[in-house]
Amino acid sequence: MSRKGRRGLTPEEQSLWNRVKERTAPLHPDRPANVAATVLSPKTREPGPAPIPVFRIGEKHTDTALPNSLRTTVSDDLAQKPVQMDRKSFAQLKRGKIRPDARIDLHGLTLARAHPALNRFILDAHARGRRLVLVITGKGKDKDDAGPIPVRRGVLKHQVPHWLSTPPLSHVVLQVSEAHQKHGGTGAYYVYLRRSR
Repeated sequence: MSRKGRRGLTPEEQSLWNRVKERTAPLHPDRPANVAATVLSPKTREPGPAPIPVFRIGEKHTDTALPNSLRTTVSDDLAQKPVQMDRKSFAQLKRGKIRPDARIDLHGLTLARAHPALNRFILDAHARGRRLVLVITGKGKDKDDAGPIPVRRGVLKHQVPHWLSTPPLSHVVLQVSEAHQKHGGTGAYYVYLRRSR
């Protein structure tokens, strides 16, 4: 049975309703009882979407788009970090003029194998007094997955800077930056170590 509109209560229904109200304990006795208003009032409609502003040809468009919240790239994150080492040495490093003292290639390793290998390599290089090491991660492979959720390319490339900035490596690492093109470019990192005591 469809209801086209609300009708009022007949005198018999109102009498029955009043008896039910007398025998029923209210859930919230401290609230004022305005049952008739809530029962008999028609449903209020929610406001619809905001009206679309009128646009005429030749008018200048005002950009009302929300800024995107896409995560920045690893390269951008590293470039925004302050320089902790000597600026002259850092400039030479970025131009590929300084040759790394040691290197490790993490190509093809899983995260479970790469993390301990990186820890051993960095701590050993620091103990030997080396200052600049090269960590090769590779750029990552393109996946054939065309699913709706984007998958990051290069798991090691994204994970290595995080490992270098957390203990135990954060205590010996002074600066991390992307390598120059002749040392691997975006698929490798220069890691400048603190002086060993």
